[in-house]
Amino acid sequence: MKRSERKKSRKLWLKIPLAIILILVLGGGAYAFSIYNNAKSTVNDKINEPVDTIDTKVAKKKIKATEPLNILLLGVDQRGGDRGRSDALMVLSLNPKEDTMQLVSIPRDTRTTIVGKGVQDKINHAYAFGGADMSVATVENFLDIDLDYYVRMNMEGLEELVDQLGTIHVDNEVEWDDGNYHFTKGPVEMDGDKTTHFVRMRKQDPAGDFGRTERQRKVIEGIINKGASVGSVNKINGVIDVLGNNMATNMDFDDMQDLLFGYKDVRKNVNSYMMQGSGTNIGGIYYYQVPAEEVAKVHDMIAGV
Repeated sequence: MKRSERKKSRKLWLKIPLAIILILVLGGGAYAFSIYNNAKSTVNDKINEPVDTIDTKVAKKKIKATEPLNILLLGVDQRGGDRGRSDALMVLSLNPKEDTMQLVSIPRDTRTTIVGKGVQDKINHAYAFGGADMSVATVENFLDIDLDYYVRMNMEGLEELVDQLGTIHVDNEVEWDDGNYHFTKGPVEMDGDKTTHFVRMRKQDPAGDFGRTERQRKVIEGIINKGASVGSVNKINGVIDVLGNNMATNMDFDDMQDLLFGYKDVRKNVNSYMMQGSGTNIGGIYYYQVPAEEVAKVHDMIAGV
């Protein structure tokens, strides 16, 4: 499998744990209480991983006061004992006072200084060198911003997640065949394997990476819609287990609840942006070069949220 084909939806890694809490609210009764306890212990004991770069006390004060937040989303290709690389980096900015949400995508091949290594390299290599901590520091330095939280998801967990829910439905806009599945225009029902093929395709999409990002958004919506249905409540323990094995964040369970209830209206105004630049070859290695004016523009976009 090509590394370029393993990108998955990044908003998913933030929204799914929040959807779990929503389902708990809808569930009710002793069974919902047992799910709640399982979710809380999984998040606090398995998923919660603080990093030195982020001051957790400051972040908690901000989320309690429902102040604007910046969250780094990392989609990681991790197999076996290998740490892997962050095949996707996004900065999610939430402004509950204006009810706005902004998602900025950073191309994984972007050339920048890797904080802690002191070298110019692809930004996704920061995770391979120093995990989420170095990724946070590198993105903060690259965009001259402060990050309050990070969410890291092993992208291999997407298929398991969809299979735990059964199937999801999306409205497909581009017809194509990848040799495994034929995707027709219109409503499509997908299991986990079909979903991974749906989000990987790029070359047959006339919109390229932008088209793939749109398909990823549709997958998120499909997962959230299925997860929030009453019929899926009995599947939540399985979903929690998948997240426990594939996700890490410096949020604890209380932070997630505060995020869900204090920032729930930010979805009213959503803006997505992909950083612009151009490909270049340095020493026989491909890099994506983002000009200084583009970096300054994105800094202002995030700071203005």
